[in-house]
Order: sequence, then C-alpha cells, then structure tokens
Amino acid sequence: MPDAATLIRLHANDNVLIARAPLTLGQPLPELGLRLRAQMPAGHKIAARRIAAGEPVRKYDTVIGAAARDIEAGEHVHSHNIVLIDFDRDPGFGQDVRPVDYLPEAERARFMGIVRPDGRVATRNFVGLISSVNCSATVIQRVAAHFTPERLAAYPNVDGVVAFAQTSGCGMSSPSEHFDVLRRTIAGYANHPNLAAVLIVGLGCERNQVGDLVASQGLAAGERLKTFVMQEVGGTRATIEAGIRAVEAMLPAANDVHRVPVPASHLKIGLECGGSDGFSGITANPALGAAMDILVRHGGTAILSETPEIHGVEYMLTRRAISPAVGQKLLDRLAWWERYTRGHNGQFNGVVGPGNQAGGLANIFEKSLGSAMKGGTTPLRAVYEYAEPITEHGFVFMDSPGYDPVATTGQIASGANLICFTTGRGSMFGSKPAPTIKLASNTAMYSRLEEDMDINCGLVLDGELDVAQMGERIFGQILRHASGEKTKSEALGLGDHEFVPWHLGIVS
Repeated sequence: MPDAATLIRLHANDNVLIARAPLTLGQPLPELGLRLRAQMPAGHKIAARRIAAGEPVRKYDTVIGAAARDIEAGEHVHSHNIVLIDFDRDPGFGQDVRPVDYLPEAERARFMGIVRPDGRVATRNFVGLISSVNCSATVIQRVAAHFTPERLAAYPNVDGVVAFAQTSGCGMSSPSEHFDVLRRTIAGYANHPNLAAVLIVGLGCERNQVGDLVASQGLAAGERLKTFVMQEVGGTRATIEAGIRAVEAMLPAANDVHRVPVPASHLKIGLECGGSDGFSGITANPALGAAMDILVRHGGTAILSETPEIHGVEYMLTRRAISPAVGQKLLDRLAWWERYTRGHNGQFNGVVGPGNQAGGLANIFEKSLGSAMKGGTTPLRAVYEYAEPITEHGFVFMDSPGYDPVATTGQIASGANLICFTTGRGSMFGSKPAPTIKLASNTAMYSRLEEDMDINCGLVLDGELDVAQMGERIFGQILRHASGEKTKSEALGLGDHEFVPWHLGIVS
C-alpha cells in the first residue's frame, strides 16, 4: 500500500499528482480516499480530483492542457485524455527581474583552464578539421583517423584530432538563411577556444567556397588556421596526405599549453535536455537551474536553447527579460517557429517524442514547463540567433531546434565551452570540442546507465538532497570537468559524429 510519499504534489493549486513509483490498477490511495483507476508507470500523472471536460489541467500551477473529457479522481492523466489548448499568456516584460547578488571577484570560484593568446579560456585542447561541404567529409575523417592515441602520445597536452564533417555546403540556395547559418556555425567552431588549431577542407566547386567562407566570416588564415581545396591539391589521396602533414606541423604548438587557475566567469555552459521524463522537471532541470544561478553569481554564462521547448511557458522567460526589446526578440523567434512549422506534425505544434510520452510527458507545454527550468531564475540578458557569438555574461537564450545534436552544435558554435545535458530516459550523447556532462533525473535510470551518466539528480527524488544542494553539487562537478576531468561521454569516445549544423533551407 502506498504512503503519502508515493504521490508528489508540486503545487497546492495542481489538480494532478505525480507517481513517484509504478502503481497498479486498484491500488489503494489513502491520501485521496480511493483506489487507482489505471496501471501507472513512475513519473506519470494522476487526477487529484474530478477534472471536468474542458477544464484546464494544472501542473506546477501552470496550464499544460485541458481535459478532453470528464476525468475522475484517481484516473491516469496523459495524452489520451488531455488536449493542447492555446490561451493568453501575458509576457509581462521584466516583471520578475530580480537583481543578481554577484560575488566579489576575490570570492569567485576558479578552475584550471587554458588561456589562449587572445585571452579567451579553453576547457579542452583539440586540433580540429572542418569540411566546408559534404564532398570533403571523408578526407577530414581519414586525416583525423591517422592520429591514433599512439601517434598522439608525444603530445600529451592535446586532447585529440577531431573531424567536424557535415552533410551540406552545396545543393543549397545562396545567399539564404540556411547558407548564413551554415557559415556562421563553421566559423564558430573554427574560432572556438577549445581548438588550438584548425584545418578547413573544401572540394572546389561547391557553393560554400572556402575562400569566400574565410573572408565572409572574418577568419584569418595563418599558423593556427589552414585551408585546402581538394581540386587544387590533387584529389582525395593527395589531400589526405597534405592534411596529415599540416596537422603534424600544428601539433607542437598545440601541445605547448598548460592549465592555470582562471575565474569561473570564463565558463559558458550550453543547457540541453533529451529523453526527458516526468521527473526531469522535478529533479534534474531545476537542480541544473540552481547550478546556473550559482554560475551567474560567479560571473559566468548560461545558454538556454531549443526554442520549441519553451513554447507555452515563454512568459517564464519574458518576465525575466532585462528590457522589453529582449523579451520581444524571444517572442519574435517563437513567431518565426510558428510560421516555419505550420502544417507539420512537429514538436512545436504539440507532439512530443515516444520516449517523452513513455516517461510521462503528455505534450509540448508539459515538456516546456520542465525544460525552461534549466535556465534558473536570474534575468534574461540577451537573445541570440543560432550559432551567433555570445558576448553577454549571465543567463541568455540562443534560438535552435529541439533536436539535441543540432541545438548543441549551435551552442558550441556560439562559444559554449561545456554542455550540461539532463535526461530522464537516458541519452547517449557526447560532444567535441566542448564536453558534455549528463545529468540523470532518477536513480533507477542512473543505476542502469551509470556508464553514460555523470550526475544522479535522482537523489532529490530519493530525499537525500534538496534542489539547492543538488545545484551546489552540479556546480562543483562543472568546475572539475572544466579543469580537465573527463566526462563519461569522453571516456566512451563520443562526440566525433555529433557536429550537426541546422539545415533549414531548400535542398536542390
């Protein structure tokens, strides 16, 4: 028989409760004075009282939909009996802005970072190979594959040689928004402080010409940045050989670095979630938000993205915007998404993935409610385009799809030097050159997938830590990973295939 802790009430005004553990049909619910009317997985919702057809369903005192029919107390409340409804949401620009209690410089946390000649700070030290077009993708992959751990043993300060291959660059309209996004993304990686040196390889006849790419993005060829064009070098084999020689020449300088104590203000954290469940918005996401509040107090930057995953709760961010202009820019991006996805059965229009539904999330409003919590509570200082360089410190937003590799690629291109990734179902994700820290929402999944998970936020659900304490623990682990301690995804070798720029244009 369940005790009161079996069901979680998130807010006094909620008309649904959350199952802490799996529940069986007919199981007594003493706290409601009735028996359960359905078998329920952990993380799913149960009606706390009768909900009439059309009545709003409230979770965290936020509307996540309306009852599609009369729902009796004790019934399972999910996508089968909730419909998505639109409703007026007052943006309330700036109403919830609270001053940040910044720590004095002398009291701010520090980590062991790599200071580049221009003063930027790296958390990792790679040599990067970038293809301007799909046609040069194999070449850069072959060059990177040459540099095995045995060949890199002489360069212990180099984390690896990594190929950022991509599937676009030609067969696309130019000029176009798609073209601009691709070039901005490539430039963001080429300029990233976690890359000590970069080689960009093109074919020669593609629309995304290497010379024009370099010039248009303000890149500067030199000892740190080299370019090759396959049709000029002599073809596939000749370019691979030339690429190997070029990287060999880059490695000594890339290895000539050492880590020194630097302020946490140099950290830019990309916030990501994937495979979310009904516990993500109770444990991992708010705990990560608490850690980001700490980071902001120390002068660092937290980057929330995945625009479709704030749909329905965008007012939680606009009310924290430092100005109406910042809040309106976020609304403008949401309006763009509404036009972009019109007529498609996508997440922005309400449909979440099978894993999300199995984990207890009924629709995009419910998912967004948890997703937005990753950003903490500090003021929203700026809204950026996808892969646009982020210069503001504090909490910011970068426009992106909700697809994990695409969103994370944009965050890294914008300057994120670490990624924090929450998951309830278990995501097997990693990234380079900025590593990914994965946070599990529940202990059962963490235990099952411990080889992939870095932090168990299920301790909040288990009653061992509160959200604030979990945030402190996350912040401490962020500092360790920023200082060079490998994440689980790095130990598994993930990140070589997760460079996925956003394709948003016509392919012809």
